[in-house]
Amino acid sequence: MDDDSRYEAVRGRDERFDGVFFTAVLTTGIYCRPSCPATTPRRENVRFHPSAAAAQAAGFRACRRCRPDAVPGSTEWNVRADATGRAMRMIADGVVDREGVDGLARRLGYSARQVQRLLTAELGAGPIALARAQRAHTARLLLQTTGLSVTAVGFAAGFSSVRQFNDTVRAVYDCTPSELRARARGAARRAGPPAPGSGVPLRLAHRGPYDAPQVFDFLQRRAIAGIEEMTGAPGTRVYRRSLALPHGTGVAEVAEPPCTPGGRWIEARLHLTDTRDLTTAVQRLRRLFDLDADPFAVAERLGADPVLGPLVAARPGLRAPGAADPQELAVRAVLGQQVSVGAARTLAGTLVEAYGKPLSSPDGGLTHVFPEPGVLAGAPLGELGMPEARRAAIRTLCAALADGTVSLDAGADRDEAERALLALRGIGPWTAGYVRMRALGDPDVFLPGDAGVRHGLRIVGAEAGAARAWRPWRSYALHHLWNVTGPGA
Repeated sequence: MDDDSRYEAVRGRDERFDGVFFTAVLTTGIYCRPSCPATTPRRENVRFHPSAAAAQAAGFRACRRCRPDAVPGSTEWNVRADATGRAMRMIADGVVDREGVDGLARRLGYSARQVQRLLTAELGAGPIALARAQRAHTARLLLQTTGLSVTAVGFAAGFSSVRQFNDTVRAVYDCTPSELRARARGAARRAGPPAPGSGVPLRLAHRGPYDAPQVFDFLQRRAIAGIEEMTGAPGTRVYRRSLALPHGTGVAEVAEPPCTPGGRWIEARLHLTDTRDLTTAVQRLRRLFDLDADPFAVAERLGADPVLGPLVAARPGLRAPGAADPQELAVRAVLGQQVSVGAARTLAGTLVEAYGKPLSSPDGGLTHVFPEPGVLAGAPLGELGMPEARRAAIRTLCAALADGTVSLDAGADRDEAERALLALRGIGPWTAGYVRMRALGDPDVFLPGDAGVRHGLRIVGAEAGAARAWRPWRSYALHHLWNVTGPGA
């Protein structure tokens, strides 16, 4: 896009570009998302930035009306497998906050200077500025939804000092942290005081239509006893799961949103043992529920296909669910080799009961977090009642995950990860592809050897070769094919 086409998107308040670029207005000193409902500024007063961090670095503050810091992430980072795309996924997961720019560069295999140059060239801001913008958003959430002291919020959001915290909030929101909290008090009083231990309430934004029944059905069929549960009836379900996070554990609750055309977010709540994990937990939920997808781009490509077109029209906003824990998903994929979804779920539940780490206190049906790879690598796994070759495959995988031979972190190189998985004894193409699709969030994976896919292709009267025309959204095509085969897929 050039600036003139960006301005036309702003004039049309086109939500498809929320998170893709940001609009800064010279006369007001604020920056907005493209779909901001405010009066459209004159063209000569508008500047465009590729990231919120770039707008902030240029001296603009966030619009109070459209909350540009809360937009869905650009789907570009899901599609791209280059160093910039990988870096953006890792920054979102909190790598810079935990390991610094040197840690990010080390994971990418570049020098810190190269990473700075790459990100500045494409996003108008380096890794520190991008992480700073994310910290500011986390701080706003904590200030407005928790009773933590202002100082505690600063450190929980990832700031290294109170002064840095105050300066950043003042620059981004044009007020002090205390003033930012005070803005929310009127709304909080109208809503009533939060219940003790109610956690951090969240609105997780998404772009375009969202096929919530499909996502919640998918997760419910695969929910593992002890670490996941689904409560309520279809349409009002709540998905709950435990999370193993860098600084502790957590419990996430995500409510099934109503199927309304105007829906723009899903409601969630996080209960964390350490609030420093908020950013990481939010990003893992976003990946699990595929909230940064671009359903418009997917529909444009797949909807024009004579085979998939009717399926796409029938399920607008279909998503490709990811994973809250990539290593957990890899183990579950091996358990699911050549067995039904129900059988794989039972096996995983047995694994959790035998080797999972108990939560400090049970929370409803949630009692554990999934076993760590290092624990499973040396376990006999006799409880699973499966052939020794399959148990050996699980131990081999977990040993590779534990020693770093296989890396499935947020910024892992997808091609390299798939090659490393295929090099392990007992791991075949289906498992490696399934892990690539869900654990690594690749939107362009197809599994022609999958029984459900073959059945779906027969139903719609297509050959596997047709999938070449579905790039780069073959993961979504796969889910459409699974859906036509029935609820057991």
